Amino acid sequence: MAKHDDTANEAIAAAANAAEQIDHETAAAVDDAPEEVDTRDAKQVAVDEAKEIFSVVAVALILVMILRTFLFQPFTIPSASMEPNLYEGDYIIVSKWDYGISKYSFPIALPFIKGRIMNHAPKRGDIVVFKLPSNTKIDYIKRVIGLPGDTVQMKQDQLYVNGVAVPNTELGPVDAKGFEARYATAYRETLPDGRTHLMQDIVKDGRADDTGEFIVPAGNYFMMGDNRDNSLDSRFSPDDPYEPGVGFVPEANLEGRAVLVLMSWKEGSSLWKPWTWLNFHWNRFFKPLH
Repeated sequence: MAKHDDTANEAIAAAANAAEQIDHETAAAVDDAPEEVDTRDAKQVAVDEAKEIFSVVAVALILVMILRTFLFQPFTIPSASMEPNLYEGDYIIVSKWDYGISKYSFPIALPFIKGRIMNHAPKRGDIVVFKLPSNTKIDYIKRVIGLPGDTVQMKQDQLYVNGVAVPNTELGPVDAKGFEARYATAYRETLPDGRTHLMQDIVKDGRADDTGEFIVPAGNYFMMGDNRDNSLDSRFSPDDPYEPGVGFVPEANLEGRAVLVLMSWKEGSSLWKPWTWLNFHWNRFFKPLH
């Protein structure tokens, strides 16, 4: 019995020695394995890195163009023509898909696109960004007042659509920025389809408070600013040598519907003045537009 145990112990010891020898040989083989070396020269490395950066930037630009063309686009309000709803310095978001796609939906106008693709007509009362018919390099923002076939007229400060006076309720005085007068009178106006919005009147018997009748042609729209005495809009002819206006706006010129004030900078703020970057009208952030 004792001899049997000695033999077993010797066998176990021999097996352990063999296993240890194998581990040493394996470790040596791993240590002796050559490391993977980047054989590219510095020029090739730089080219490959540039290609990777270009690919990332290209994808980002494509995504931005898709979003800008088909979904949403930002605009900055440069004037007081839409007070008291939009103020100079407001940074707004425009929904591009509300009215379909036209050649002006793209960063560069595409002349081979005729009319509108997936056309949806704007509603009376929409705040719309459009290309100025007389100069399509310029973007304008106004409110849709007249639809195709409508008759629009101003008589003694009163707006008429299809011969019916548009009701309005006086709300009191408000600041009148960008005009000679310091104050304006705010009103809540109710359009024929029941939609309401704010507008303001600065002076009685202003330059466009009495007009002839405008009959809106098919495929066109009649636009007006909410700041009635400080807006060059469809009440003014684009052929006027002194105060060229908008005239009728073809549906192909519509870019989108203004839906939101994202933020608003105070007067004097600029991207070139870092100390003004937080100079905001904080109460106008995320303000929906009606």
